[in-house]
Amino acid sequence: MTENQGSVHLGWGAALPHFQQLDVSCMTGKISVPEFYAGKKIFVTGVTGLMGKVLVEKLLRCCPDVDSVYCLIRTRKNRDAQQRISELTDSKLFDELRKVQPNFRQKILPISGDVMLPDFGMSESERHMIEEGVHIIFHGAASIRFDEELRVSVDMNVVGVQKMIKLCRNCKHLEALVHVSTAYANCDHTHIEETVYTPSVEPQKVIDTLQWVDDETVEFLRRKLVKNKPNTYTYTKHLAEWVLLTEGAGLPIAIVRPSIVGATWKEPFPGWIDKFTGPSGMAVAIGKGLLRALKGDKNVVADLIPNDIPINIMITAAWYTAVVKPQKLMVYHAVTSPFNPVTWGQLQTGVLEAVKKTPMEGCFRLPVGPLIANRVIGREPRMLKIYSKLHQATDDLAFFIKNSWTWATDNLQALRCQLTPHDQKVFYFDPRGIDWMKYMEIYCLGTKIFLLKEDLARVPAAHAHIRRLRIIHYLVRALLILLFWHAVIRRSRTAHCLWSLVISFLMKLGQKLHIIRSV
Repeated sequence: MTENQGSVHLGWGAALPHFQQLDVSCMTGKISVPEFYAGKKIFVTGVTGLMGKVLVEKLLRCCPDVDSVYCLIRTRKNRDAQQRISELTDSKLFDELRKVQPNFRQKILPISGDVMLPDFGMSESERHMIEEGVHIIFHGAASIRFDEELRVSVDMNVVGVQKMIKLCRNCKHLEALVHVSTAYANCDHTHIEETVYTPSVEPQKVIDTLQWVDDETVEFLRRKLVKNKPNTYTYTKHLAEWVLLTEGAGLPIAIVRPSIVGATWKEPFPGWIDKFTGPSGMAVAIGKGLLRALKGDKNVVADLIPNDIPINIMITAAWYTAVVKPQKLMVYHAVTSPFNPVTWGQLQTGVLEAVKKTPMEGCFRLPVGPLIANRVIGREPRMLKIYSKLHQATDDLAFFIKNSWTWATDNLQALRCQLTPHDQKVFYFDPRGIDWMKYMEIYCLGTKIFLLKEDLARVPAAHAHIRRLRIIHYLVRALLILLFWHAVIRRSRTAHCLWSLVISFLMKLGQKLHIIRSV
């Protein structure tokens, strides 16, 4: 069986030349993206996640005539939806939006709910409000834990999609549903098409089975079902896509598959990040001197995507879905490697250069490049709380540093061709302009400011601490070399004689230099 057998091809795929023959002006009516969003009511799930916040900010800032954005938010740690949305909108992320739209907060309407609950935990009046008024839905809520128990991951990532489809079918004015998947949903293939691949087991059978089996059987099923995928996250994201294709048939759906999402590249400002995920954890672990080795291959291509790029793809994918009304579900790969590849070794170098220029505070050891080959090692650090997060983040990356993939991007490139020149600039998603070394510098600066909450005013003190660590580092290495050599010359007569000759030569050389200086 070839790699593409067993998959359902959607979108243009290899038929891009046919797409290029279409009359774009007839398809779009030349309506711009901001014009389309004017007066629209939008429903967003996963708004407190890494991508959800950037999505809301970008929508309100660049589509200023949006009517309203309904945000589904869970009550957490005695903070209700209203309190959590206030904390979110008060953050620095929304500073640029605050300048141009001081009253933007009035357009954000929090809805208390949970994807795990029936009807997302919404009240009857809230559900009625969504069904009667919403035009665009962005579904980003998901369990993104790689080590999540299968039952929980299926319930949130697959059953949650079924609930979303049910809600969409009741929405009277729905124009587009954009689902956030992952570029690694089909990572058991080396080349991934812009298609929805057929799963080995129907999602509903998995859901039904998990409802009655015990935990021991669930673990057995996990090993059998996940197979060549690295974790339950990628597996359940694959199932969710199939549910969208089959159970969501007839709905205006688009799937966006981001790769490894990192700090923002340009907007709302460079370097924003607030989660210990993937590269962020690796950057902090290197910068703090905690990481000495990492599983993987430094020559493998790293598909790292700045957060603002998939957000722009999501916004324009919704626009295209609603305006053009494609006959098939469209899949878009939000990836960088086909356009602007970079290796994990190059990213590591970028991190090291960045932390030398602007070091992180309280480094445990001198930051040095980890040998990307074997495993994460090191003693129990003083920063135990932060280390647990960093350890998990770097472990999560291991599978992706050892392997590489290629992705089809015909749909993505076709989408860009549909945009007006102005919209291509405002809702940019061409990664060819990324300077990876410069990007890693702003990435590391972002982790220092927004993730670790460190003050740039303390950078001189951090430099002083690094200098002390460097002195200690070289003194310890020198001491170890001397101790090793001392042990060798004690056990080897040849080494002892050689050492005596070296000392004698150095003493004679010193005497000659002294005589020359005297003359």
